[in-house]
Amino acid sequence: METSLHRQLKEMYAGTQARTEVRLEGFRIDAVVDDQLFEIQHGSLAAIRRKILRLVESHNVVVVKPLIAEKTLIKRSKLGGRVVDRRRSPRRESLLDLFDELIYFVGVFPHPRLTLEVPVVEMEEWRYPGHGRRRRWRKNDHIVEDQLLVAVREVHTFTTSDDLLSLLPKRLPNPFHTGDLAAGLGVHRSIAQRIAYCLRKMGGFSEKGKQGNARLYELRRAG
Repeated sequence: METSLHRQLKEMYAGTQARTEVRLEGFRIDAVVDDQLFEIQHGSLAAIRRKILRLVESHNVVVVKPLIAEKTLIKRSKLGGRVVDRRRSPRRESLLDLFDELIYFVGVFPHPRLTLEVPVVEMEEWRYPGHGRRRRWRKNDHIVEDQLLVAVREVHTFTTSDDLLSLLPKRLPNPFHTGDLAAGLGVHRSIAQRIAYCLRKMGGFSEKGKQGNARLYELRRAG
């Protein structure tokens, strides 16, 4: 079932006059405007990897991947019932969380016919208790009724690996390792390793040997 969030993002990017739920080359496309295809993907990019690889062979594609900067959890007493609780989720996504998804999208992005749009949004998630459960709610003891877009804080557009490089610290040693990258971004080294893997596969980094057991990298910008 389509959520309100999915529909709202589809209207935001493709407009209300777009052709929607179009069958094309064996796939269902969220929206089509002229010769441009729009795919709204709130879930994992891994789920649409094969689909996008096929479509960019002959079509211009925009993949819209929202990041949730703020989520308000709203609990009802039952489906359609009164609101019994409202709180903000402690989980907040930033642009660096995009690499958690891009790790499954190497080999797809970048591509001359592919644009990745990343709206950073605020949303509400409406929930109600699971069927037939009388005990107090536990962590996963709920059913999501709907998700709604509340606000769009900012939108980022990525078409090349250079666009992704803009998310990195302005100053890095040359060459650098993932420890340098982690320190510059203020994140755990495991996150920096994920970023380095993505950008190496996408052509943004090139390897420059090793320092002990650590791989050394150099930025490789187009042009």
